[in-house]
Amino acid sequence: MSLEHAMPETIVSTKYWHRLQDGRLQCDLCPRHCHLREGQRGLCYVRQRLDDEVKLVSYGRSSGFCVDPIEKKPLNHYYPGSSVLSFGTAGCNLACKFCQNWDMSKSREMDTLADAAAPAKLAQVAAELSCRSVAFTYNDPVIFHEYAIDVAAACREREINTVAVTAGYIDPEPRIEFFAAMDAANVDLKAFTDRFYHKICGGHLSPVLDTLVYIHHETDCWLELTTLLIPGENDSDAELREMTRWVVENLGPEVPMHFTAFHPDWKLREIERTPVATLKRARQIAIDSGLHYAYTGNVHDTQGASTWCHNCGALLIERDWYELGRWGLNHNGGCASCGERLPGHFLDGPGHFGAQRIPVSMNLYPET
Repeated sequence: MSLEHAMPETIVSTKYWHRLQDGRLQCDLCPRHCHLREGQRGLCYVRQRLDDEVKLVSYGRSSGFCVDPIEKKPLNHYYPGSSVLSFGTAGCNLACKFCQNWDMSKSREMDTLADAAAPAKLAQVAAELSCRSVAFTYNDPVIFHEYAIDVAAACREREINTVAVTAGYIDPEPRIEFFAAMDAANVDLKAFTDRFYHKICGGHLSPVLDTLVYIHHETDCWLELTTLLIPGENDSDAELREMTRWVVENLGPEVPMHFTAFHPDWKLREIERTPVATLKRARQIAIDSGLHYAYTGNVHDTQGASTWCHNCGALLIERDWYELGRWGLNHNGGCASCGERLPGHFLDGPGHFGAQRIPVSMNLYPET
């Protein structure tokens, strides 16, 4: 089946833009506020001025679909052990030099979007594959705002959750609509200095902090944070203390935080991989700052990947990579030893999807 027959409309109108006095249109989706003449695309590449309005030109098109463990997003307090149908598109509204998915997020070729699915079809396939959630990942879903929201609506009709893996670089008005549609989010807090955001990512820190405060205090969207630690760039004790103290003071001690390992990629190939010791140090700094749940990721560290009761120290959820072991939660989602509630969303027991990664072709699933 050709792409045209699978998804007849890949270009849709958007509403977050306005006209400037010089005739250009300003995109108001994210803080970049790209100014566009006819035919021009924003930095994200998928929002373009066409027919005197700003349109999304990647609606319904994906760089591929795959079933993953939810812990890979990473979400450790959101239905552990469950499976999630993951997909992304092309483009991004930041320009991170260390991007680990650069082949998709930095793509400037629409041929990257070789797979397609209308929102209802995507929800249908997720249900047929027994996925508890659908994740917008690989590149930032805020840039395909309209498609993500429509997919979320279709998923809710089938009682399937939606997860946004995002940098949180979005303007206040579209942020309201976007996160109202999401059930969970992992926000990439890339560093805690504007120098890093400007030099390494081509953005600014303050809009991301605003998004974090908004999600946590104004929505029902479950929130976890991730910081990829890059040696010499964002891994100093002082910055980690400032960051984690800000999280405790502004979001609270119960928001889980993941510290993950960098590997050389894209435009930062000269920097070495993050040592395991750096991740363990960051986790301890977070705990010392008052965070109840801090994790290490992208390395084999069962201690740092597992969930421990902050009240009595009991092991609540044992993790060996993406495999779950000991389960120390009672039927109310509390510690089986002391009863302390574990914040998040849990079933009576762990899921058993494990470390699988299953590529999915939408063409194999007839529409129902």
